[in-house]
Amino acid sequence: SCDSVSHFPDGFSCFLWYGTGTVSTVRGNSEPMRNPQPSAAASTAPWIAALAEFLQSQPGVEAVRVDPTARKVSVATLGKVDLALLDQRLTEVIAALEEKLATLPAAGLAAPSGFVLKQEGEASVVSKQSCETAPHFWKWREYQWPETPQEAEEEEDWRVLGGFAAVCWVFGTSAFLIEYFHWGSTTTVNVLYGLSIVAGGWDAAIDVWAKIRKGELDIHFLMLAVAAGAMAIGHWGEGALLLFLFSASGAMEAYALNRTHREVDSLLKAAPKEATRVEADGKQTVIKVEEIAVGNTLFVKPGEAFSADGLVTSGKTAVDESNLTGEARPVEKAAGDQVFSGTINLWGAAEFSVQRLPAESTLQRIIRLIQTAQKLKAPSERFTDKFGVRYTYAVLGLTTAMFFVWWLIGGIAPFDNFVRDGVEIRSAFYRAMTLLVVASPCALVLSIPSAILAAIAWGAKHGILFRGGAAIEKLADVNLVSLDKTGTLTTGDLEVVGYESYPPGREQEVLELAYSLEQNSQHPIARAITSYGRKHGVTEHEIADFQSITGQGLKAKHGDATVLLGRRELLNEGPLAAWIKDVPPASPELSEVWVIGKGVIGRVLLKDEVRMQSKAVLAEMKRLGLKTVMLTGDRRQAAESVAKELGLDEVRAGLSPEAKVAAIQEFRHAGMKVAMVGDGVNDAPSLAAAFVSVAMGARGSDAALEQSEVILMNDKIENFLSAYRLSQRARRVIRQNLFISLGTVLVMVGCALFGIVPLTIGVFAHEGSTVVVCLNGLRLLFGKDRA
Repeated sequence: SCDSVSHFPDGFSCFLWYGTGTVSTVRGNSEPMRNPQPSAAASTAPWIAALAEFLQSQPGVEAVRVDPTARKVSVATLGKVDLALLDQRLTEVIAALEEKLATLPAAGLAAPSGFVLKQEGEASVVSKQSCETAPHFWKWREYQWPETPQEAEEEEDWRVLGGFAAVCWVFGTSAFLIEYFHWGSTTTVNVLYGLSIVAGGWDAAIDVWAKIRKGELDIHFLMLAVAAGAMAIGHWGEGALLLFLFSASGAMEAYALNRTHREVDSLLKAAPKEATRVEADGKQTVIKVEEIAVGNTLFVKPGEAFSADGLVTSGKTAVDESNLTGEARPVEKAAGDQVFSGTINLWGAAEFSVQRLPAESTLQRIIRLIQTAQKLKAPSERFTDKFGVRYTYAVLGLTTAMFFVWWLIGGIAPFDNFVRDGVEIRSAFYRAMTLLVVASPCALVLSIPSAILAAIAWGAKHGILFRGGAAIEKLADVNLVSLDKTGTLTTGDLEVVGYESYPPGREQEVLELAYSLEQNSQHPIARAITSYGRKHGVTEHEIADFQSITGQGLKAKHGDATVLLGRRELLNEGPLAAWIKDVPPASPELSEVWVIGKGVIGRVLLKDEVRMQSKAVLAEMKRLGLKTVMLTGDRRQAAESVAKELGLDEVRAGLSPEAKVAAIQEFRHAGMKVAMVGDGVNDAPSLAAAFVSVAMGARGSDAALEQSEVILMNDKIENFLSAYRLSQRARRVIRQNLFISLGTVLVMVGCALFGIVPLTIGVFAHEGSTVVVCLNGLRLLFGKDRA
């Protein structure tokens, strides 16, 4: 290893010893190290090589970490670095690799010689090889995920396409009028039609050229081929009409998709840029949000946005959380209550302590989830993507074949229309162009993404986050809903209503130990105990060696003694097993948390209220044919009391996380498609095991959110019904779009094969169906929450 130094100046040397006996020397920060070649079994992906090349070209940059799922990118620097140049180069590299990075992880891949590749959860890290000490001196800098050119241009794309369509219409209409009223020569008419065709096909030509350079063809190529064919046989007007409708429908499609993106992007505007920090001497300083640190106390005036997630320390106010949760009514906040980044402080001044950095806030997590969801395609959408590419080649083949069939077998003139017995006989080439138009899969390719993106945007606006189109499609197929109890069917707003010790007399010590242990947990019970402790000034003891006992409770050291906190089952084994049998359980409406310390044993009693809406929601689920099951780790008496009140079909109580997973697997083996609704860390395994995972998002643990495909941001159980109904509506719209697109193609192709459809009608049918499926998908954006 290298010598211990406070920093590594340029020109430092250190030596690495490899198992092969090779010694390598690295000088400075920019020269890459040598290492043995990767094994033949491993391969270097292009994106890894590109990141390695980026590192090699950037002096002082030692590593880059990319997580496309969370849309995070970080770089590790050592020594002085040109940050402006680094930002520019990083943006270029990530933008170029955007599509490839979506296919991570890096399992089974290797880094080029001189570099190291490793996986950290969902993120991949490529670094220069260095000695073991060097990474301790790296300074990590997190950057916003660079905006790709496609994303940057998306906002104005429909305006540009609309402009091209307008120019195409002006020239095309002028040519038609001149031709119809004989106001000019044929040359003038053709020039105007030509300008119309250039304007209408300009954007498509750019796309086609980019595809051809990659050896690919798509529907844009088909449209240009038809327009060129129409010009070749003298039908300039029909070629102009085709490209006008094509560019106009393209503008409408872009507008429809942009409209859905705008609904989502409104969340980004909610993120504040500055904050007011309260210093130790009480002075207030305005700082950038990037300077906020965990533990800072921030001051928020009425009308300002909270700049980070935190807990109110002083003041009383009401907060508008509608942009985050869809909740229209103001939410009152006082000392001890949680506030979220991006929500608006309505009327009272308040101070709050920062719990999460702005980059890790609930708002930023939601934004990343939505951005990821927009890129994740539904199974049927992936099918139409593949189908569309293959279909394009099939249409070209069919059109070419039919041209020769009409010409050589049917005896139809190849290029010239003629009149026989007073009936115009269209040429084989004209028929082929018509077939090419009506068989093009524009509407088919757009039928699903238009509906999926609109559904994602509607959900985001109403506090329902879908992590991709697959979640929307899957939720519509669910026939069994399993629900956690605390925080899902109940409010999760537990209140401490008592605490006991055995023998009596040490109740305060029981409460203090519970308060000290629960500071390290995010469970609803923990939030209730810590909130109670803060409000009542309970003494916090120093706790060490904190551990979570999955499905049971917490374990830690207080002084030299072990302290346990958790369910009654913790006492069922060991010296207290016989004693606990004689202690009566808490009444069914109460929850109990046991505390066992040195010379002290007792319990904290808490009460949780059943959600007012739960009974109506469960009744509606039954009406919709959904079976409902409660899966809870709570006591059977408490679980059955709630289940009886709400009318659940089945109750399984006293379950560990493993038992919940087993229950879900049992349902799935029985042929049920299970949606699991939960919020806690102990729900994460069962969420992962379910057919569709649904998390209560406002208070849900990070583990639960990471495992969930659907997130209910306002913690309202009735929003599960909204999500289910939305998925049902989306499925209906998708089926309608597929019927419209495929039906139009089949009918028009049949007519084109018999030569009974003119090119003009074919153009209207093709472009009309494309516009209809886009507008039909857009209906989801403005739909109401009804079955």
